[in-house]
Amino acid sequence: MGDFSIQISPDLVNRLVNDGEKLKKKPRRTKPKIPRESARSQTKVNEKHDPEVHKTAPSPGWPVQPPLFFPVPPPAHSANTELDAIKAVIQESEKVLEKLQKQEESMVKEVTERAKDLRDKEFKLPYQKPMPCLADYDACRTCYKENGNDILKCAPLTRSYYDCVRRVKQQVSSADK
Repeated sequence: MGDFSIQISPDLVNRLVNDGEKLKKKPRRTKPKIPRESARSQTKVNEKHDPEVHKTAPSPGWPVQPPLFFPVPPPAHSANTELDAIKAVIQESEKVLEKLQKQEESMVKEVTERAKDLRDKEFKLPYQKPMPCLADYDACRTCYKENGNDILKCAPLTRSYYDCVRRVKQQVSSADK
């Protein structure tokens, strides 16, 4: 839509004030209401008798002047213009929305990658020792999965894993002393 500005001069303010005082002093005239069809026929009759009456008769009150600072487009064009402006705004907002969605997608990817890197760095030990007794642990675990109904078959593997863990604990405690 267009931006409009209205400039009010001191002369205009004085004219408005003076006309307001004049209007207050004069009594108000009322016109009788005539239905549209009869008003048209009345106008045609008056024009036939005296066509100059309607052309030269000044209207009471404010003088009619064309707008000085902002032209008003005809109503038929203004509706189309407004529609076109609204469509343009909608298309612009759709373009902006698409750009924002692309930016969001790229930012999500970047944040996800950074989070993954941080998580990997945070939870990674600088020097990872292999887990002691890993082979015995895996064998014991596999046996329990395969023989869930008869876990006594896994007793020798469980005993082997337990002995391995006990030996590692003894080695760690003797190294600390």
